[in-house]
Amino acid sequence: MKQRSLFAKMVLLPCSKLYGMVTFMRNKFFDWRLLKESEFNVPIITVGNISVGGTGKTPHVEYLVRAFKDTNRVAVLSRGYRRKTKGFIIAGRRSTPSDIGDEAYQMYHKFQGEIIMAVCEDRVFGINELMRLDPTINLIILDDAFQHRYVKPTVSVLISEYSNPIFEDKMLPYGRLRESARGVNRADVLVVSKCPPNMRPLDYRQVKNEYDLFPSQHLYFSRYAYQHLQPVFPDVATAVPYLDWLTEADSILVVAGIGNPKPFVRYIKRFAPRVKVDVYPDHHAYTKKDFEHILARYNSLKGQQRLIVTTEKDAVRIAANPYYNFELRQHTFYLPIEVTFDEFENGGIPLEDSIRKLIKERTQVTDFSSYQGSV
Repeated sequence: MKQRSLFAKMVLLPCSKLYGMVTFMRNKFFDWRLLKESEFNVPIITVGNISVGGTGKTPHVEYLVRAFKDTNRVAVLSRGYRRKTKGFIIAGRRSTPSDIGDEAYQMYHKFQGEIIMAVCEDRVFGINELMRLDPTINLIILDDAFQHRYVKPTVSVLISEYSNPIFEDKMLPYGRLRESARGVNRADVLVVSKCPPNMRPLDYRQVKNEYDLFPSQHLYFSRYAYQHLQPVFPDVATAVPYLDWLTEADSILVVAGIGNPKPFVRYIKRFAPRVKVDVYPDHHAYTKKDFEHILARYNSLKGQQRLIVTTEKDAVRIAANPYYNFELRQHTFYLPIEVTFDEFENGGIPLEDSIRKLIKERTQVTDFSSYQGSV
C-alpha cells in the first residue's frame, strides 16, 4: 500500500498536474475564441460529467427524453463509446451494441420510434447530418459532451455524484477528473446524483455551500428509483419474480460491469436472499470465458430460487452475445432504474421546466415545442 502511494505521488501526481495544465489551456483557448465553438439554430442540451464514469449520465439523458419526447422531435447524439464502428450512424432495428455502443443501443430500444438515436465521434458533423436527414428535429440532446466544446450548447447539464463530489477529487491519472473542478462554472444546471434517501435540510445546504454556484446556475438533487425486475430474455422467461417476494432460502448472483456498481449492489443486498457479486470493468465486452465463469458461479448458488440479476446496461450486452449459456437465460433478469428529483431546491420547479425557460430565453423562441430549426 505504501509502495502504491509512493508511486502515485512520484509518478501519477506530476502527470495529473501536467494534464491539468493541458485541459486548463484548452478551455482558455475556447474562452478566448482561439478554438471555435459551432452554433446551431436548433436547441441543444449537453449532458455530461467532469469525473470519469459512474455519475449516472444515461439515466439522466433518459429522463430528459421522457420529459421532451411528447412535445418535441427529439434526437439523441452520442459518441457510441467502445463501439467497433466509426463515423455517423443512425440506430436501426439491425443495430447491435458493437455498432453503436451499449448505452446508445439501450436508449434506442427503450424509446424505439419515439426519438432518433445516432452516434458520431464528431459532434459537429453529427448534428449537421441529423438536421440534413430530418429538418423537423427541434431538440438535440448530446450525451457525454460536457468537455466537447466544439459545440456551443443552448443548455449544459453537469452530473456530479453525491458520494464522489468533484471538489474532493484530483485530475487524471492521480484522481478521476477529466478537467478541473472549476469546470462546474460552465454548467447551467448542476445535478447532484445518486443522493441517499432521507437527506436532511442541513445536507442539502452543505452541498449547496460546497459547490458555491453562481446565482444564475440551477442546482438539483436526484436519486435512483429502482423498478421491478425484467427478464433479459423475455422469450424464455417463465416467471418474473419480485425482489421483496424472495426469502433467505433464495440466492442471487449479481453481475455488474458499470462505472460504480456499489449503489446497485447495495440495493440488491437490502433484500432477504443471499447475494454473491461478480464485478467487471465499465462497458465490459463479455467473452465466452466470462460466461463460463458466471455459469460456474450460478451453479454454486444454493437455495430454492436462484437468480442472476444484472444492470440494464449489462443486459443489452448479454442479450446480444451468442455465448450466453441457454440454461441461464430463464433465470437472468435486469433491474431498470429511473431518475427522480428532490423538490428541496428551485422551489419545486422540475428540471425540464428550468431547461425550457433557458431555451426560450436563449433562442428567442416563445414555443420551442413547435420550433423547426435549420443548420
